[in-house]
Amino acid sequence: MLDWTDQHCRYFYRLLSKRALLYTEMVTTGALIHGDHKRFLAFDNSEHPVAFQLGGSNPRELALCAKMVADAGYDEVNLNVGCPSDRVQNGRFGACLMAEPQLVADGIAAMQQAVSIPVTVKSRIGIDDKDSYEELVDFISTVANVGCQTFIVHARKAWLSGLSPKQNRDVPPLRYDVVYQLKKDFPQLVFILNGGLTTLEQAEENLSLVDGVMLGREVYHNPYILADVDSRLFADDLNRVTREEVVELLIPYIQTQLQAGVRLNSISRHVLGLFHGAPGARGWRRYISEHAHKPGADENVILEALRFTAQ
Repeated sequence: MLDWTDQHCRYFYRLLSKRALLYTEMVTTGALIHGDHKRFLAFDNSEHPVAFQLGGSNPRELALCAKMVADAGYDEVNLNVGCPSDRVQNGRFGACLMAEPQLVADGIAAMQQAVSIPVTVKSRIGIDDKDSYEELVDFISTVANVGCQTFIVHARKAWLSGLSPKQNRDVPPLRYDVVYQLKKDFPQLVFILNGGLTTLEQAEENLSLVDGVMLGREVYHNPYILADVDSRLFADDLNRVTREEVVELLIPYIQTQLQAGVRLNSISRHVLGLFHGAPGARGWRRYISEHAHKPGADENVILEALRFTAQ
């Protein structure tokens, strides 16, 4: 979810669900240590529970960044060893690290020594030709042996050469059965299933076989799916909001951010899918896309776009 689940996106999502655990986009240790760490670490208190996702391989740097994350107030720090992009490989982090389970374990151990919040791992089921179940078990065992309890598993292997990051999200076949088997073989560990999930019906079906589910791209393109998460997955019927109520709740946040110098399209790009599948969705998207980037654009662009949905 690089460049997608930033602070503005997560604030919007929290308006839709109070219970879902939100994740930041992946931030590298180098960016956090040498870049604008205040910007990367910024989040609104309403986002809780929220996890910070790190990319990196140096145990000392991972420990330092984990402490920064914990000190900033995040509820979890997650090490991404599943992202297959070229820039990730060149920096020796992401999916290529699945070939070095001991290095991942060393990083997790260092992070755990630095913080008291949960330290989790997000992975694939394999990479390139290292895709046997035995190799995956070795990876899980090695990392679990240092105390990692939670694994978020994208149920596809990753090809580190020959496929683009986009193709790596679609071309390798989904193997949910592999994640199910991990849960059977490691019942004491927590396994969260990721990859290809598009409906809450699918989520409910899989929750009988694994401990949790993660939805990524589907939520970004169809965010209103989150409006039913609390009632259907957490038996909490108190939080459901209409699309129009979400817009009403978002307006004060937009006004505050505009006053702080944020451009409207930095926020509005995340809400384009709010009316996905509903009357007026095309008009909503088009109006915001055509006007939010203009100089001086403000919350009235969003309010005007609502006209297309009032049918």
